[in-house]
Amino acid sequence: MSLGLPYERAIVPENGAIIEFYEGGQKWRRLKERAPSELTLVDGFSVGDMQNVVLRDRQALSQDGIFVVIAVVDVRTGKIRKSPDIISRGFIYLKESQELIAETRSIAKKTVEDGCRGLHPVDFEFIKKNLTDNISRFLFQQTAKRPLVIPVVLSV
Repeated sequence: MSLGLPYERAIVPENGAIIEFYEGGQKWRRLKERAPSELTLVDGFSVGDMQNVVLRDRQALSQDGIFVVIAVVDVRTGKIRKSPDIISRGFIYLKESQELIAETRSIAKKTVEDGCRGLHPVDFEFIKKNLTDNISRFLFQQTAKRPLVIPVVLSV
């Protein structure tokens, strides 16, 4: 209408409405069918629905990052072979957080060794759950962030 089209000839359809023009564009009608008009997610090569779990995980990762703790356990002794490795992405910069990392390693070592004590065979799922809980709690107390904590416990 701002370009001079009379009000009677202006068409302002709602999202998803299908308008068919005929007689050289002089006439139109609204069809009963509707076109899809909901949001469409594009992720790499896939287009369409994305599971809510994937979106929730991505949201959490974008806000607080990921924290991986890798521990190698000697199943005969129940002791950690070497200091647990730590990988952090989008959470903290490791080189500037040496004290936090040292305390986290200490908690990881104690959690794993306490979990292995007296268990034959070792229940790795139980240990990983405790490791996730203890590290998550500690990191939240220290940083007020909740990174996704992924424990990796390997046996030798």
